[in-house]
Amino acid sequence: MEEKTYVLLGADRKPHRSSTPGSLGGHRRSRIYGELDCTSALRTIARGGYVNNRVFFADEATAIAAGFRPCAVCLPEKYRAWRQAQ
Repeated sequence: MEEKTYVLLGADRKPHRSSTPGSLGGHRRSRIYGELDCTSALRTIARGGYVNNRVFFADEATAIAAGFRPCAVCLPEKYRAWRQAQ
């Protein structure tokens, strides 16, 4: 049986293969990252949008290093901290 591989975005915003799935999802065009089960992202996916620009990250540090910001819906505390730092 072949080992499953996942495509994750790195800190350099380039895709790379990983043997473990990403722990966070993101949207390439809006540069927002959040939880994989974010209600806002799932709602948009259900309407047929978002999927072509969906990316995955191994962890939060990588998402931040790639220039993404936290989602205001599923990560409100992190979003508030991000806004205050701007």
